Amino acid sequence: MAVKNAFYAQSGGVTAVINASAAGLLETARACSDKIGKIYAGRNGIIGALTEDLIDTSAESAESIRALRHTPSGAFGSCRYKLKSLEDNRREYERLIEVFKAHDIGYFFYNGGGDSADTCLKVSQLAGTLGYPVQAIHVPKTVDNDLPVTDCCPGFGSVAKYIAVSMLEASFDVASMAKTSTKVFILEVMGRHAGWIAAAGGLASSRDREVPVVILFPEIVFDQEKFLAKVDDCVKKHGYCTVVVSEGVKGADGKFLSDQGLRDAFGHAQLGGVAPVIANIVRNGLGLKYHWGVADYLQRAARHIASRTDVEQAYAMGKAAVEYAIAGHNSVMPTINRISNSPYAWKTGMVELSKVANVEKMMPGDFISADGFGITDQCREYLSPLIEGEDYPPYKHGLPDYVRLKNVAVPKKLAEFKI
Repeated sequence: MAVKNAFYAQSGGVTAVINASAAGLLETARACSDKIGKIYAGRNGIIGALTEDLIDTSAESAESIRALRHTPSGAFGSCRYKLKSLEDNRREYERLIEVFKAHDIGYFFYNGGGDSADTCLKVSQLAGTLGYPVQAIHVPKTVDNDLPVTDCCPGFGSVAKYIAVSMLEASFDVASMAKTSTKVFILEVMGRHAGWIAAAGGLASSRDREVPVVILFPEIVFDQEKFLAKVDDCVKKHGYCTVVVSEGVKGADGKFLSDQGLRDAFGHAQLGGVAPVIANIVRNGLGLKYHWGVADYLQRAARHIASRTDVEQAYAMGKAAVEYAIAGHNSVMPTINRISNSPYAWKTGMVELSKVANVEKMMPGDFISADGFGITDQCREYLSPLIEGEDYPPYKHGLPDYVRLKNVAVPKKLAEFKI
């Protein structure tokens, strides 16, 4: 059987460790040259496949590929582009097959979140529908930690570490100023429907170092009266309060507090700006001096403080994707299976994409405290191992020494295709 080439692409919001998955995948594929030929990357995700804008990863040195492990963001460019159903846009799928045929591609690796799993599932179905064999493997990635089946998602552990550290340090700052100045600090974090990232802010407080952290989860309907009472109680008891709020918090009417009426490429509400909304509620309701901040891209790009656990798991997912493909698997995703909490242990598993695509994993009810503003011991037990360990990048002149790939283009063989 002739050796087929592979196509790899990154999708959706990037993370501090998505390139670690790329490193795991590329290094493993290179070591299996008798099974996989060239590895092409899509420039800007699946768009690179549709427009035949492919990158020849063989032009990169082994050192550069290895350096991806400690480099944040998406080395090949990402995109927010969701393929429609085969019935709604058959031409796009036919175009994918044309590109795959032209470049002898038999393996499709898509590194992303829930929408990417859906895209990968659809591509995996091409073999039966359009008559061209393609093994499609989804490589999990999402800071939101909302993919089902897998214990956690690569990218989440590092953003959780960043938020936990940020809340701890901000709390120390506010505590020192509270007597005569700021008494409430509000940090807005990512999380459209699932409050995993916001929950990580709760790790700033522990039994031996109590910090008054109030968490606003998207799973809990925002109650202004209860929230103000909680903040007021914290300030009276500790002199200050820090609040971590998920961008996806909703009011009793079911609307996002931060919904600006805009939509992204996937049709999702364009969120952002809930921190000032909460700040105004604090000012009008309690008359306290406040400051607010938005973690935004900083939380998902902070490779300098990445979790070692997260880096290791991200690399392992890329490696496993290639191993599963070589073993003949199709339409699957590698998973992280937790073996024990203490000591923390995990192993790699596998799940069919039909069980992953278009399914979101929310915070379990027993992970959120009874009052709806904190995390439980069960949640702490789950989260703590995921932020463990440091995996600092090399530094040069005081700054992280991140790699920039050459990203050499593969000559095109087909006519132009507009999307």
